[in-house]
Order: sequence, then structure tokens, then C-alpha cells
Amino acid sequence: MKLQTDEMTITNEIRAYLIEMAANAAVKAGAEIMKIYQNSDDYHIALKSDCTPLTVADCLAHNKIKEVLGVTRIPILSEEGREMLYEERQNWELFWLVDPLDGTVEFIKGNHEFTVNIALMQDNECVGSVVYVPYHKKMYIGEKGFGAHLVTDIEPSHEASYRYDELSSAWSSLPAKSDGRKVWRVAVSRSHQTPETAEHIAAMRERYPDLEVIEQGSSYKFCMLAEGTVDYYVRTSQTYEWDTAAGELILSEAGGRTCSLADGSKFRYNKEDLRNPWFECYAAK
Repeated sequence: MKLQTDEMTITNEIRAYLIEMAANAAVKAGAEIMKIYQNSDDYHIALKSDCTPLTVADCLAHNKIKEVLGVTRIPILSEEGREMLYEERQNWELFWLVDPLDGTVEFIKGNHEFTVNIALMQDNECVGSVVYVPYHKKMYIGEKGFGAHLVTDIEPSHEASYRYDELSSAWSSLPAKSDGRKVWRVAVSRSHQTPETAEHIAAMRERYPDLEVIEQGSSYKFCMLAEGTVDYYVRTSQTYEWDTAAGELILSEAGGRTCSLADGSKFRYNKEDLRNPWFECYAAK
């Protein structure tokens, strides 16, 4: 399908095609990640300029996503891509915002809590997204105005060629049915907690004495909120736009919300500074 990116009306046909492309890119990237994950001797860990870890899996996943999504001729802003100057990207009307391996620290620790995040951004707002959890073979899909969905049993595969109708016939809508629990469950980052996180949780315990804290890595926390398995997520350490865009849409389409912890404002994307503010997320009530 030939896309005219200067034509900003995304028809249902184009929307389905782009979700399909993102899904296949994520599954193929997941295959690259799992190939390395199963052999820790091949991690080849390095440090990026911000002192966060980088493995060969991050690079392989980035290259695979770039290869698959390149045919759409939509520009890609990726955590592992070259540094993109604001002057170059500020007027993009349509672009992919990608984290090829979200949760690299968890990947290195071997606790399975990592994801592939792909967000389709239109006018700096996420309109379609995929979060793939390769170890658990779960794919979460968000489409602005069309809901959030979960597809299970999606094996990491270098040969992935899912069609949109295949995905839509297999998915279940989010949020899932309530399990009837009464305990308020709060998600926090497994590896990036701060004293402010602890203070925030302590303050919440005054309202919810039986509060249960769930530690979890990567954007999977957004997916847990979208499913309704946790109720709240607070983040008081550094994240970037590619960490949140895909998951935020999935949560929003499942009836939840994400906002700045400081003032409750909405997130903005494709800013000159790609760092997010501290934030909090709520599952659907």
C-alpha cells in the first residue's frame, strides 16, 4: 500500500494496514530479542550517554523494526536510532515513536519483564499502538477511538505476517472483567524507584491501608492497568516519550488515564526535550 504522508486523513483501511505493520514489526523484533535472551553470553552490554544500559538485543530489535516499518515511508523516532534534532522532526505530521526493547535492565536481570513499544503519532498524538511482551507472547493493541485489545499466544517469529483481520478476530477487548478484588493495587517500577516513590506510596496508604504494591518493569505496567489487574501506577524517575506513548494510548482506550504528577496535565509528545515529567496513571473506574 502506497501512503501519502502529506495526506493526513487516515482511513480505516490505512489504519488497519499500519496496525498490521506495527504488529509484525514488534513480533519480529521480539524474535531478535528472544534469540539473545536465551543466551546471556551474547548480551554485550554497553552504557549509553545517559548511563542506561544498551545490549545487542536493543540494536537488533531496532534494526528489525526499521526494516519492517521502513516500507511505510513514515519517519521513525527510536530510542536506539540516531539522535534526531528537534529542527528536523518538529514539523512531522506523522511518525513512528519506537522503543525496540523497553526494560533493558529487566532483560539483563533475566526476569522476563520487557516489551517492544511501537506508537503511530499523528500531529504529535498517538493514534495507534502496539506493545508486545515477547516472553509472555502477549500483544496489546490500541487504536484511538476504536478501543484497546489483547491478543494472546503470539509467538516471537522472524516470519510474522499477521493480517489485521487475523488479529481482530483473535483479540479480546480491554479492560477485562473485574476479578472482584477489593485491595487497591499500585504498580511501581521494579528497577527505577526513588525516595519520592516511597513517600507517595506512604501517603496513599493513609487512604488505602491495605494497599498492595506490585513491582514490574517496562511499559507492561500500562498494559496491566489497561487489563485492570492493577489500579494505579506512579513514576518519579526519568522516562522518555518512547517509554510511554504506546502504553498510554492502550490505557486511555481501555478507559484509564495518564497525567503529570505535578499538575495533572496531559502528556505532550515530540517536544524539544523528549523526557517526560513524573507521572501517574489510573485504570478505568
